Amino acid sequence: MEYKKETRISTDIEQLFRWHERKGAVSRLTPPWVSLKLVNHSGGIETGTQVHFILKIFGIPFVWQAEHIDYKKNILFRDQQTKGPFKSWIHTHGFEKLSDTESLMVDHVRYQLPFGIFGRMFGPLSRKDMARIFTFRHRVLKDDLEQMPGNFHPMTILVSGASGTIGSALVPFLMTCGHRVIRLVRRKPDPSNDEVFWDPDQGILDLDEDLGIDAVINLNGLDISRGRWTDDQKDKIIQSRTRPTALLIKKMSQRAVTPKVFLSSSAIGYYGHGGERLLTEADSCGDRFISGVCREWEDASRVGNASGMRVVQLRIGIVLTPAGGAVERMVFPFLLGLGTKVSRGDQYMSWISMEDTLGSIHHILFNEDIKGPVNLTAPNPVTNKVFTTTLARVLNRPAWFTLPSFVVRLLWGQMGEETLLDSARVAPQALAETGYQFRFTGIENALRHALGRYGDEG
Repeated sequence: MEYKKETRISTDIEQLFRWHERKGAVSRLTPPWVSLKLVNHSGGIETGTQVHFILKIFGIPFVWQAEHIDYKKNILFRDQQTKGPFKSWIHTHGFEKLSDTESLMVDHVRYQLPFGIFGRMFGPLSRKDMARIFTFRHRVLKDDLEQMPGNFHPMTILVSGASGTIGSALVPFLMTCGHRVIRLVRRKPDPSNDEVFWDPDQGILDLDEDLGIDAVINLNGLDISRGRWTDDQKDKIIQSRTRPTALLIKKMSQRAVTPKVFLSSSAIGYYGHGGERLLTEADSCGDRFISGVCREWEDASRVGNASGMRVVQLRIGIVLTPAGGAVERMVFPFLLGLGTKVSRGDQYMSWISMEDTLGSIHHILFNEDIKGPVNLTAPNPVTNKVFTTTLARVLNRPAWFTLPSFVVRLLWGQMGEETLLDSARVAPQALAETGYQFRFTGIENALRHALGRYGDEG
């Protein structure tokens, strides 16, 4: 069996090939709905490189190992499964120069399914899944190369919260842009993989002074949408944000050469319940618990202004990805036909695609006119009712049910009130004024890309 996918990309052949040679390329091209964990990667893409993954199929983990068996610079590289779920697998990544400014990306896979005649029964299913995966890969590759400005200088970027939902997507994205990423970890670090140990609770963060840090991206914070908000849980939510932020600001301010820019995550919960009113960065803080959390979080980062750093607070909306957050929790019940709107469904949900989350962060890094709070949301927020019906349509399932507000309050108390019933209709004014071009402005296209539900495409 075989599968082939071709895409024209407006970039020169050298840049296209170089993108694939960078650390992070494999993770950047892995769709968020595929449970594929990179365990070990012995090198780049040259002949002899070994790659080791853990792949989960229906929740069952499988080892997938591959070896690169051919390499011709700016022409092709080829990898072959040495151990894994397929009977055989050979993947050729082909590159063709069409002009000085346009190239052709060709992925060609030859494979055999296991279990003989029984495995062949799943041939159409495997082809459909292959089309979903490679449609995603080619769209990401094309957009990254065509929309990335070509005049920026690579940075050394320190990232906290790198293993979180956004961080795990951001790190490979930054790497394939050509940046060096230093990850802060709370376990034994691997210095060869640019990891540095820290313990915010103990105030521990030791960075080599000779290591030049150009930018910091701070993405720490305990998940607020799990369980009830007891007094103890509220304190943990606040401390998990303010303590790491304060430590990072302190350590960066003490360096002989401070970073040029410090991006610190926050959330649109800052505005509280806004009803149908359109909210921008100029609006004041709300009166909800989440609003107070965001205010303290942002205040902890603003201290960095005194050290000459350009400090930006990222007020992030609902990020559309099945790898974490709201969408991850919604997909399974929706697939079971249990799609449910919350209460009347008229509360606004201000969303943003993962691609635009990453793209806007990169835009902010290099735009010196951007300071202070920035809303990371798409230009077209939708109501919960629209979000629910759109997700159901994308998954080709019904959404007949309604979760009454009194049940929300009964089950989750204040947490349910603020995360499910409050309305935040937020506009990305700062991004719009500085010329950021969104990849996804409509909720349906954004969900289709995030979930690989492209219809007949691919």
